[in-house]
Amino acid sequence: MTYRISQFFGVAVTAALVLGTHTQFASASDNRIALVPPGPHPYFLAWEKAAKDAQADFGIASVDFRVPSERTLNRQMELIESLASQGYTGFALSPGDPVGVNSVLQELKSSGIPSIAIGACPAEPSAAALCLSTDVFGSTYDETKVLINAMGGKGNIVHLAGLLVDPNARMRMDAVEKAISETNGAVKLIQTIADTDNEEKADQKINALLGARKDQIDGIVASGYVQSTVAAKSLRNLGDKRIKLVGVATDKIMIEGIRDGFVVGTVGLNAYAEGYAGAYILDQLAGGKCTIKAGAPFLTTPTSTHFVDSRPVFITSANVDNYMKGLTDNAKDITATFKSEFLNCP
Repeated sequence: MTYRISQFFGVAVTAALVLGTHTQFASASDNRIALVPPGPHPYFLAWEKAAKDAQADFGIASVDFRVPSERTLNRQMELIESLASQGYTGFALSPGDPVGVNSVLQELKSSGIPSIAIGACPAEPSAAALCLSTDVFGSTYDETKVLINAMGGKGNIVHLAGLLVDPNARMRMDAVEKAISETNGAVKLIQTIADTDNEEKADQKINALLGARKDQIDGIVASGYVQSTVAAKSLRNLGDKRIKLVGVATDKIMIEGIRDGFVVGTVGLNAYAEGYAGAYILDQLAGGKCTIKAGAPFLTTPTSTHFVDSRPVFITSANVDNYMKGLTDNAKDITATFKSEFLNCP
């Protein structure tokens, strides 16, 4: 599935759905849900607030945000196994490795503990019930199209990519290349700089790039959180509004960059919706309370045949003052419709 830019701007949530969220799911639950990222990263901080809100709104006994000590598959798997032994009844996780994580997901399923993937998808076949995430190919494609339009349809682009071990990184690179290829040579990708998820490395690589090639660059597409904020800060320090930047972050640096003209726009990835709706879905699945409907309207993406979009919001100067409402409304909309569309419940 590929998103059109117009879909990012509208938030199609009716008042009835939003107001009904708190009452529709009022029954208390004794489930213990864990949200487990692959390791420390700013993107996942929204899961912590989402966990608290979901616990309160849906009456779940506990929804806990638990982070491995370092970003390795072994640390993530060890943490999940430890939490399972402590009585957690459902897991939402972003895979530390799309293939390697499947062994622990199968162990959970064999023990009657449901799991879902959020933020990124495991390789299929997988024991995860579904993947709730961003359509990273579609959103990055649209992000690049916005950048090309801001450049007047011609010029040179640099892509700042994330960790190559991230299952989403290759898809984002492919999406950038596809959007550029459609310009029939009017836009050129002059460089892709990967492994810029570490702030120190990103700062070194991006500032070295701008120091050496600033005059050759007309646009920058940053497809990850850290590289987006570092690029925005670097352009501000240079006082450069000629180079157009489109990124993926809702950090203060990006938001102020949009307001001040150093950033064209940014994809507000809905990490909050992943944690909020993910906790609700697991609460419904835990203990066999509900099952996934045959023929449920999942999307099919390059990484998943059981995909649910977390509904990002594209942020520009037009909606920079109220984008958070769009993100939270989208999270509530997912939970308000999920039970009737995706689940069989007695």
